[in-house]
Amino acid sequence: MEYILGSKQGACIFCEFAAAPRAAWREKLVLLAQPHALVCLNKYPFAAGHLLVAPRRHVSTLGELSAEEYDATMRLLRDVTERMRVGQRAEGMNVGFNLGKAAGAGIAEHLHGHVVPRWVGDVNFMPVLADVRAMPEHLDDTWRRLVPLLAGLPGDHPEGA
Repeated sequence: MEYILGSKQGACIFCEFAAAPRAAWREKLVLLAQPHALVCLNKYPFAAGHLLVAPRRHVSTLGELSAEEYDATMRLLRDVTERMRVGQRAEGMNVGFNLGKAAGAGIAEHLHGHVVPRWVGDVNFMPVLADVRAMPEHLDDTWRRLVPLLAGLPGDHPEGA
């Protein structure tokens, strides 16, 4: 309900995350920042460990990325997906982009990919009947658990990680 009822105006969250000092990353749910891309937890996840991988530059389509930005974003998406699969013992993964409002993008103005670890039986009837998601873990606990999974990837990591 926080997302549904909240204001959708203001600064771009991904641009805000990219500019935030490391000391604020935990509060903003940032797990890793590289020169061209970053990883953060989805504040309104579909499953525990739902991550977002976004280019640091504010673009809305894949075609707007330079070759270097595209490569960095896709490599990070691949690396994060593999670490989540192994580290979370995920039985499956949903990975992809919703490009534009019509495709379901909640933040269409800034391109971002979703990495969602999945397990057999992890979806219940609540999202279907009541637009409610049951989360087995608090976001701060998820953040603390996932920071070590990304520790070996190149880039800037949260302070104390």
